[in-house]
Amino acid sequence: MGKLKLVDLSHPFGDKAPLWPYFDDVKIERKHYHAKAGVLSQKITTVMHCTTHADSPAHVIEGTEYTHEVPLDKYYGTGVVVDIPKGKWEKITAKDLENATPKIQKDDIVIIHTGWHRHWGDNRTYFAYSPGLTQESAQWLVDKGVKAVGVDQQALDHPMGTPIAPHGTGPLIPQVVKEYKEEFGRDVLEDFPDWEPAHRVLLGNGVMGWENVGGDIEMVVGKRVTIAGFPIRWHMGDGSIVRLVALVDENEINDVPSRVYKYGTQ
Repeated sequence: MGKLKLVDLSHPFGDKAPLWPYFDDVKIERKHYHAKAGVLSQKITTVMHCTTHADSPAHVIEGTEYTHEVPLDKYYGTGVVVDIPKGKWEKITAKDLENATPKIQKDDIVIIHTGWHRHWGDNRTYFAYSPGLTQESAQWLVDKGVKAVGVDQQALDHPMGTPIAPHGTGPLIPQVVKEYKEEFGRDVLEDFPDWEPAHRVLLGNGVMGWENVGGDIEMVVGKRVTIAGFPIRWHMGDGSIVRLVALVDENEINDVPSRVYKYGTQ
């Protein structure tokens, strides 16, 4: 057995970080800086649903747990990083999860690698054309008894189940809705009638969720690892940016290069 290594599964946070379509831009101000005061102090204005983050149940379901009420052990434990490659607008199905390796077990943390994290950036491909979970696959995870789920896409739900499409305050991107009908010959609401069903099934049944998983995830795809991704101790919080990591034997790390990030169209 080799040394244990921490593998970063987080996208970077900072000025001009890629954002979900209806959020205000991240704003970072230097209140003190070295030339002026000899110290650096920064003020950050941001939504917490930015870069790699954890959703709390209260984010989508009134009367449920806020961040400070979610047990810490939901953010830490053993789990699997399963490889379920998917393309534009494809669904992650219950059958995909059932057949995934390593096998998903009760009380696991499940990190789903579709490969979509490679598109991370300020672009429509990542946010509007991603694959995603459905109500059926979310229910499979609940029935399996997992305690947390992370996805390498824009949300726990397929984008056509979010306000990007005609749900809630949407459609945020009408052109994408038009493209969907042109490609499949059906209105979005015929295939995705419900608003964020995967969010509601998972979070409403005590399964915690991380979105925008990425970083060096390919180093641990197909592995059983220890996962940690803690929120800040935010009273009444709806979610939190996290530093998500996998703890793994160095001899088990896949031989792939670490990703180098820059914001933009990747």
